[in-house]
Amino acid sequence: MATAKAHTNIALVKYWGKKDQELIIPQTDSLSLTLNEFYTTTTVNFDNHLTSDLVAIDQQTLSKQAAKKVVHVLDIVRQLSGIKSFARVESINHVPTAAGLASSASAFAALAGAASVAAGLNLSSRDLSRLARRGSGSATRSIYGGLVEWQKGTDDASSFAQPILENVDFPIEMLAVLVDTKKKKVSSRSGMQSSVETSPYYDAWRQVVANDMVTIKKAIKAKDIDQIGHIAEENALRMHALTFSADPGFTYFNGETLTIIKAVEDLRNQGVNCYYTMDAGPNVKVIYNRGNRNKIVEELSNIVGPERLVVSQPGPGIKIWNE
Repeated sequence: MATAKAHTNIALVKYWGKKDQELIIPQTDSLSLTLNEFYTTTTVNFDNHLTSDLVAIDQQTLSKQAAKKVVHVLDIVRQLSGIKSFARVESINHVPTAAGLASSASAFAALAGAASVAAGLNLSSRDLSRLARRGSGSATRSIYGGLVEWQKGTDDASSFAQPILENVDFPIEMLAVLVDTKKKKVSSRSGMQSSVETSPYYDAWRQVVANDMVTIKKAIKAKDIDQIGHIAEENALRMHALTFSADPGFTYFNGETLTIIKAVEDLRNQGVNCYYTMDAGPNVKVIYNRGNRNKIVEELSNIVGPERLVVSQPGPGIKIWNE
C-alpha cells in the first residue's frame, strides 16, 4: 500500500491537442508552473481478495465507466510489475474537479506515484511522468515542482516532462479566480480533439507554441515575470481561438471570465503589471510579481468576493510514501 501527494500545474504555454490518442502523445511541447495550493492525495492498495478495481474520489465510489481512465493506468502498472491483483484506490482532491483548474493533472500524477510504489516498482521521475501521461496528458508535468517542460516526443519512450527550474527563486505568483467550479460541459479531451480536427488555424498553433517555448525559456532564465506573463497571456488567447474556430465552435469562457480579463487589463493600464491565463474552463489565473499581490487581490475581491480568490506560489514535485 502506498500514498502519493501531487500538486496541480497550470500551463503557461498550453498543451492543446494529441497526436496519438491512445498513448497521449501531444501535438506540441508545453511548459507549466506547479502550484502549492491545489493538490491530490491518493492511496493505492493491491489486494488479492478484490474481484475488481474499486475507485473512490472524495469518498464517492466511481462507476465502471467513470473509473475507466484510472483502471487503464492500473492495468499498465500491473503489466510493468507482473502483479495480478485488483486495487483499491482512494483519492482526495484539493482541487475543484473538471473546472479548468487541472484536477486531472494532480490526480493522475498521484495515481501513477502511489500505484507504481504499491506494486513494488521503483520508477525514475522520467518514467513516472511517462506513466502519469497515460492517464492525463498534463499529469506528466505534475511529477515535478516549479517550472516544468513537457517534451512532446514521438512515442511512449520520448514523451515526458522535465524540470526547467524546480526551485523558483523569483517572486512569481498565480492568483486563481474561481469563476465557476462546476464540471464543464465540454471535456478537455473532446474539446482539444475537435480543435485539432476542425479548426483551420491548428497548423498556425503548432508554430505559435514552438516560438513561445523559446521565448518563455529565455524569460525564465532572465527571471522576467512581465515577459513570462505576457507570453502566457498571448498563448492562452491563441489556444482559445482554436475553440472559437472549431466546427462547431465552442468556448470555455462565461460572462464572468470576460469581466475578470477586463479587470486585469484595467489594472495593467493603471501600472499594476498582471497577466491572465485560462485553460479548459471559465476560471482565470492571474500571473504577477508578489509585490503587486495586494492591489490585484483588492481589485478582484470587489468583483467576485475574496472567498473566490486563491493565491498560489510555485509548488513542489510529487511525494510518495509506503503505508
